[in-house]
Amino acid sequence: MGLFDRFRKGLEKSRAAMADRLLSVFRGRRLDDSVFEEMEETLILSDVGVDTAVELVEAIRREARRRRIERAEDLPDVMVDVMVEFLGPPAEMAENPDGPTVVLVVGVNGAGKTTTIGKLAHAYKSQGKRVILAAADTFRAAAIEQLMVWGERVGVDVVRHAQGSDPAAVVYDAIQAAKARRCDLVICDTAGRLQNKAHLMNELAKIRKVAERELPGAPHEVLLVIDGTTGQNGLVQARVFKEVVRVTGIVVTKLDGTAKGGIVFPIVREEGIPVKWIGLGEGMDDLQPFDPRMFAEAICRPETRV
Repeated sequence: MGLFDRFRKGLEKSRAAMADRLLSVFRGRRLDDSVFEEMEETLILSDVGVDTAVELVEAIRREARRRRIERAEDLPDVMVDVMVEFLGPPAEMAENPDGPTVVLVVGVNGAGKTTTIGKLAHAYKSQGKRVILAAADTFRAAAIEQLMVWGERVGVDVVRHAQGSDPAAVVYDAIQAAKARRCDLVICDTAGRLQNKAHLMNELAKIRKVAERELPGAPHEVLLVIDGTTGQNGLVQARVFKEVVRVTGIVVTKLDGTAKGGIVFPIVREEGIPVKWIGLGEGMDDLQPFDPRMFAEAICRPETRV
């Protein structure tokens, strides 16, 4: 299956939530204010959010006027182009040229954080990279065990301590192991509890301090994992974690499920954080780098082309 076909298949339900409804709005109608009002409603129902939906529709209206479009059926081309502009160019992952790249993965429990780490390790190993995982969510024994299972499945080493250990010490040991074994990447799991934000902030700040001391510039990426099925609650999580830690990229998971896909837009537009990966299924290869044009095409057209 080609990359675009993977996007299209993985986003079938998101497309049904947006494109199929828009098709019924556009079919056989001249372009007027009522079309844009119904488009706005559809975007809001697709988790785009009110503020971003209003801004998006206004941009589409201006572009449609500029192109002198008269039929609503011709709007999908405009929508895709405007959405791509909103989302910006594909955001590349940072790399450390002077040693292993340290990636800190954050997010609430249940968002698919540990699974994302396993799939991320698989993606990099498939590129010939040497990867080490750090089980720094020491608060839950289940998190350590789950990461160990993923490490064995992918074929990468996992550095772990006992439950309740200092998470920063786990990251320290993982970085030392990565240096000694000349690994390319250290991917660190972290605790996902937000009930005590101050405690989480202190824990992540200590991990950052240790990583920076061992590798200047580390962590080179801080990825926030958001469950796409949580809708606007995902935007709230982005705001909270942005307060707690400098998030450099978003991973949106479970877009093959009941997610409507629209949550991607307010995260990028309102929080200014690029989406770097999306989860399009349960398979090992279903975590894919985020491509804004493929994404926009896949959710805007019942019959899609690129």
